[in-house]
This record gives sequence, C-alpha cells and structure tokens, in this order.
Amino acid sequence: MSLSAYIGGLGVLGPGLHNWPQTAAVLSGRQLYVPAPTVLPVPAMLPPAERRRTGRVVKLALALAREATANAGADLLQMPSVFSSSGSDGHICHEICQALATPAREVSPTRFSNSVHNVAAGYWSIATGSLAAANVLCAFDASFVAGLLEALTQVTVDGETVLLVAYDTEYPPPLYAKRPVPDALGVAMVLTPERTPNATRIELTLTDEPHDKMADAQMEALRLAIPAARSLPLLHLLAIGAPGRVILEYLDVSRAAVRIEPCV
Repeated sequence: MSLSAYIGGLGVLGPGLHNWPQTAAVLSGRQLYVPAPTVLPVPAMLPPAERRRTGRVVKLALALAREATANAGADLLQMPSVFSSSGSDGHICHEICQALATPAREVSPTRFSNSVHNVAAGYWSIATGSLAAANVLCAFDASFVAGLLEALTQVTVDGETVLLVAYDTEYPPPLYAKRPVPDALGVAMVLTPERTPNATRIELTLTDEPHDKMADAQMEALRLAIPAARSLPLLHLLAIGAPGRVILEYLDVSRAAVRIEPCV
C-alpha cells in the first residue's frame, strides 16, 4: 500500500541552512555548505505577549511553518497540521529541572506551559487564528517519517491540504550527555491532494531495504546528529529537481521508500 500527495511548499532551517532556496542550493552542489549555529528568528506573527514567552522549539517550528505556507500560498485558517518532534524544548526542561533541584521547588507556570509537547501547535493556532485540527507526534529518532506518514494519511483519507512540521532543538548540559542533539533543525511541507503549479508528487511505501545515507560527510554527520535531519536524503532529491527514489531511516524493522516526480 502506498500513500501519495503533492508537495506545494517547503520550509527548512538548521545549522548553516537558512531557508529552502539556500538549502536546495547547498544540497544540489550549487553552493558550498558553511556550518554555522542555527539562528532562530523572532516569531513576528505572534502577539507581543506570546512572543516574549516562546522558547526555541516554538521559534523554530513557526519559522518553518511560515516559510512552507508562504511558498505554497496556503489558506492558514482552513489547513490541518501535523507537528512531529523527537522531544520537547531541552532548554526549558533544563530550567524546570534546575527549579525542582532548589529547596523551594517553584516551577514557573510559563516555563511549564512551554515544556509540553504540543506547545508549537498551540502557538501556531494563536498566530494564525486557525481552529483546524492539529496532530502532535513523537517517535524519538523516527519522528520525521512518523509525521510524514501521518500527514500523507490525512491527505489521502480526508482529501485536505495538510501542513507537516518536523523539528528538533538542542539539549544543554547535563541533559546533552543523555540526548546529544547539538543544534536546532527542522523541515516543513505543505502537502496537497491535488496538483498545484510547480508542485512535486510524493509517494511513500514501507520497505525493509537499507536506508540511504548522504554522500557528503558533513551532511551525513548532520543527518545522524539531529533526528529531524533524517529528512536530508529526501531534501537532497527535491533539491536536484529530478524524478527519483530514496529510502529514509525509520524503524529497526521498517524504512520508508519515497518516490518523487516533479510536475512540469
């Protein structure tokens, strides 16, 4: 059984990757990759009060979602979404642990509300005013493909355009020793049931074939370091702009075979 849709818009942000056009230039070999810490923009689409409370997870997810939906010209009010991440905000979890280690054990309500796994989806609904359904997933290192499967299933079953946002942020010491995610990275896709101008058809099936790796050593190191970067082989194929097939890392017993075909 296969699932298919059309990619109508993309967003990317990560170390040395500033947006989708620049990422596509790097992945296709048209531009040299220059590693640099991820710079997260201020989420200007949020009201000032909410903007001041946001952590790195929210800043990353909203930046990705905004780029992908702007590129697709999507209707934000009517579009369901899927947010998928391997964990929550590591810095905020660290601050909560620090507070719990003090004699007073007083946890900031703002910090607590920003530590929950669905915080990015909540802030996206505030920013857009959308009441459309939002599913929030966590599948550890398999979270990108789990999110892609969920979004493609929704497109197939409901016949609606769906926003997928997959993202991870870094963990500070001492949490880093147990979860060594070094920086923030994510990808967003607007998936549509019908072909749109400049769209790319995507089809996914599960397989037991070995997963693909990145030929470039720096990109392969990035793919292994950040769970959301498991998307890089697919992004590489999309950057080239030619039909092709790639196997994405997913579970020990199953991988995702993804075929793309640009619409011309």
